[in-house]
Amino acid sequence: MGYMDLLISRLHERCKSGNVNLTSWYNFTSFDIIGDLTFGESFGCLDKAGYNPWVRNIFDLAKMGNIMQQSTHFPWLRTLLIHMLSSPLARSRQVLHRQMTREKLLRRIELGKNQDRPDLLEGLLKKKEEWNMQLGHLEKNASVLIVAGSETLATALSGITYLLLKNPETLRKLVKEVRSNFNSEDEIDFISVNKLTYLVACIDEGLRMYPPALIGLPRIVPKEGATVSGHFVAEDSIVAVHQWAAYHSEKHFKKPFEFHPERFLGDPEFESDHREALQPFHLGARGCIGRNLAYVEMKVILSRVVWNFDLTLDPECSQWMESQKVYNVWAKGPLMVKLEPVKGE
Repeated sequence: MGYMDLLISRLHERCKSGNVNLTSWYNFTSFDIIGDLTFGESFGCLDKAGYNPWVRNIFDLAKMGNIMQQSTHFPWLRTLLIHMLSSPLARSRQVLHRQMTREKLLRRIELGKNQDRPDLLEGLLKKKEEWNMQLGHLEKNASVLIVAGSETLATALSGITYLLLKNPETLRKLVKEVRSNFNSEDEIDFISVNKLTYLVACIDEGLRMYPPALIGLPRIVPKEGATVSGHFVAEDSIVAVHQWAAYHSEKHFKKPFEFHPERFLGDPEFESDHREALQPFHLGARGCIGRNLAYVEMKVILSRVVWNFDLTLDPECSQWMESQKVYNVWAKGPLMVKLEPVKGE
């Protein structure tokens, strides 16, 4: 709980001097947590109230990677981009990422020589010899863990917070649930938040309207092909389900562009919804292994934020979600929020 304690402490400090950019603070928190869980050390974002150079570099590389991915549809453009990405500046970003990943990984390996540390890398390190994993393999896995376990969490928290602020009555219900279920902030932990059913519904509805992995993750059709929704798809075809499109289709959800957590609480108005269509962490063997961790982090962080503060959206951010671009992930702008400490906290 240490990083969440530090988040709340920093928010109390920052709110005294004006509105706070919650997008940044959610990012600081998620990167520090996943850094500790992966490498045994945080990135120091919460301490410094800023991005570690390696973290900022990740955002740049993610954007570059998406542009390269889309360029496969335009061969002439891809040739130009490959030339541009061979520039000293582009290469330096890639070198910096690999260098800093390796440095952190080597420190984590050294840490594990003296003690068992039940974190996200422990299983891989124990199987390193058996699976003949080289340092390069571990580096790539560590990079995936960092990106998948940080940016997506911060995106979800930012989107859910924005949607709550745009729907004051829903926010009021959530505040009432959190503040009436606990006598003190110390009671809010990984176990106790599981009783907050309205909070879970708000999270699910937020993931529906603003899915962090909004594009489709590609899958290859197996040999002999497959029939999907009555349509035959040939073998070796690349298919995907575009999450944002699926979650905003009236075939699946009534009033798909409106924020209604009640649809996940048995409200008769939404009984025709196909709630099973909501799969923000995907399904099967390639589904997200961090699902449970992400849910508990979101529940605790959101609970503690609304326990400590009354929130008001800055008018300049009234179109925060609607104005965003996408580069595989949302290109989030600042989410400026007025935080008014609750009396007695």
